[in-house]
Amino acid sequence: MVIRNVNLETVCGITSKLPENVHPEVAFAGKSNVGKSSLINVLMNRKALARTSAQPGKTQTINFYNVNDEIYLVDLPGYGYARANEEVKAKWGRMVENYLHRSRQLRAVFLLVDIRHAPSENDRIMYDWICRQGFQPILLATKLDKLNRSQVPGQLKLIRTALGAERDVQILPFSSQTRQGREEVYAILDDILERENGAQETRR
Repeated sequence: MVIRNVNLETVCGITSKLPENVHPEVAFAGKSNVGKSSLINVLMNRKALARTSAQPGKTQTINFYNVNDEIYLVDLPGYGYARANEEVKAKWGRMVENYLHRSRQLRAVFLLVDIRHAPSENDRIMYDWICRQGFQPILLATKLDKLNRSQVPGQLKLIRTALGAERDVQILPFSSQTRQGREEVYAILDDILERENGAQETRR
């Protein structure tokens, strides 16, 4: 995938109506400090379009980034932020659930987990939640640059086991610092676009 142009097209809050996009969407979910905004910036080849912050829980909306006017990268609110009160957490949950259940263009959901640690209870809940909505999550193990190479296989196995992910579930190591893993994600996006274009040709 070659990134030609990107723009933040739609921002949806708690009471917003979801956009009726005509292009396929891929969503990115993850806890508040997993590096989701940094990863999305790397994928979009932009330094700061998706806002990063030292304060976790900054993303409280669903943000739709139009890439090349052919696909949307959808940044979902981070979960598991300890300082958010229960009412706010419940609203975030309903917003994400509504999107996963109702979006007509959603083709894939990436779930980000920190490769350095075992998945949290919130990670496991989110994984199961995505599965119940009919999607097989694609796991992105972030912060790869924080580990020695010899540690990686064991941590990937730990993540798969802790989430109960079957062998056919993809787990891709990713580093926003070195950009390792970006081409693998681009290949998935290209495959989605190829299938989408093929389906459109069939309908013609």
